[in-house]
Amino acid sequence: MEEKAVIPTPPSTSPATDPRSGFDAVSRTFHSLRLSVPLPARDRPLSFTSYAISLLPSPLPPLPAVVDAATGDAISFPDLLSQIHSLAAALRTEAGLSKGHVAFILCPARLDVPPLYLALLSLGAVVSAANPASTAAELARLVGLSKPRIAFATSETAANLPGDVPTILLDSPRFRSFLAGGGREVLPEEEVGQMDVAVIQYSSGTTGMVKAAALSHLNFIAMVAGFHASRKLPAERRWREPPDVTVVGAPLFHSMGFFFLLKGIALGETTVVMGGGGGVREMLRVAEKYRATALTASPPVVVAMARWEEKIDLAVLEYVTCGGAPLHEAAARQFVSRFPGVELRQGYGSTEGGGIARMIDREECLHLRSVGRLTQNVEAKIVDSVTGETLSISQTGELWIRGPSIMIGYVGDEKANASTFAPGGWLKTGDLCYFNQDGFLFIVDRLKEMIKYKAYQVPPAELEHLLLSLPGVADAAVVPCPHEEAGQIPMAFIVRQPGNDLKESEIMDFIAKQVAPYKKIRKVVFTSSIPKTASGKILRRQLRNHAIYSSISRL
Repeated sequence: MEEKAVIPTPPSTSPATDPRSGFDAVSRTFHSLRLSVPLPARDRPLSFTSYAISLLPSPLPPLPAVVDAATGDAISFPDLLSQIHSLAAALRTEAGLSKGHVAFILCPARLDVPPLYLALLSLGAVVSAANPASTAAELARLVGLSKPRIAFATSETAANLPGDVPTILLDSPRFRSFLAGGGREVLPEEEVGQMDVAVIQYSSGTTGMVKAAALSHLNFIAMVAGFHASRKLPAERRWREPPDVTVVGAPLFHSMGFFFLLKGIALGETTVVMGGGGGVREMLRVAEKYRATALTASPPVVVAMARWEEKIDLAVLEYVTCGGAPLHEAAARQFVSRFPGVELRQGYGSTEGGGIARMIDREECLHLRSVGRLTQNVEAKIVDSVTGETLSISQTGELWIRGPSIMIGYVGDEKANASTFAPGGWLKTGDLCYFNQDGFLFIVDRLKEMIKYKAYQVPPAELEHLLLSLPGVADAAVVPCPHEEAGQIPMAFIVRQPGNDLKESEIMDFIAKQVAPYKKIRKVVFTSSIPKTASGKILRRQLRNHAIYSSISRL
């Protein structure tokens, strides 16, 4: 079933809404200043794959849809859709997959990953991708949360998967035959509802250990619809050659890389995937080679670009989308000075809340300390985390959001859901924020305990649990330490057991052997005690203040 592209209409607001800030003084709610985007009726069966295909022209342009930066190989839009249909048929008839089955995916960036994602979504199966660098113990935890019916991996990554999960290798003749198609029985399609679970992504949420966030087809339809509505290219230019080219630096299992891949395909752009490897030098080389018009970048990449001194031809680069972690204002200013013709579009979102705010034009990009304005169809409140009072313009409190891009909830964790959702469908982000008089959102601090190393989330509780298992450690706490390039690094406060002379290197090596590289402890401070409340809760703010002072004292 095809869904016609929607046309934006003015946002629906009450007379009490301030047209400058979007704040409604009666409901104490901030509304998006973007043109509202009508979405398909929620009771209409529609998978994300069907919606994405509906946005593409017919006949399909013979332009590259996805390019693998590592190999230079590409797949065109016609071939991509052909592979999606062939793979979907094979997964139903040969692998027995159907609506609601979870598929766990453990693969580096490859050209067969995009058709796999979209084929699974078209069936109503649930995509659950994980970091190939995860350890066997970490993967066992993720598999336990998502309970997959099947896994997709490669010869190099499959060994770390639990042995009881049936696995199909993407680099096997069997999977290649799935992509080729032909000769299979066509089974009746199952209806896929927009509120059906489409994706499970892993997040540490607002506190504690990693959680499995269930996202619906509607979540991704709504986010892509917003990007589609805000495109400024006239219709006659959208399908000409050369197309818009976006280099996606984030891995395809990451929420940012996953979404920008889907968005690029739906909007008919050429998406160059890097898989998060190669560093800044390689990313700039790829951007130059493929004449990129856009980049997605984490703050460390933006910092490195701002300091780049070698000759580079980025003449057609229009903007860089930066998100995933805080970007220091000084770094943003340095980037703008280095690339005055390139818009630095900062944005803010989360696994649980989807795209919350972003910048869309040059004027908005002048607000370097902000993360932009609320995206289409998103409402927000600023709430005092102590009193529960809803606040107004320029007042700081916890950001609550509501809209069609918000997750369904955490899988099998009603306690976390109860603490994350408020009555009325509001999602508590755990972030301290404020809106200014022009509707720009500013992130002040995080109530969340998680650490954002580059664009990755690192849950302190997981590292603390491991540290406490190390002989010689009496007590431990992990907090974020500010870092210019990474945004934050995990910093451990350690209380040694009496008479023990445990070294910093021993602690860091112990953790490094058990976690993915981005979760490594990168700084250790030995202390006599960990500050805690009477109930035993770690007073992380005191430790964070120490970490901040430590980082400043080195400057």
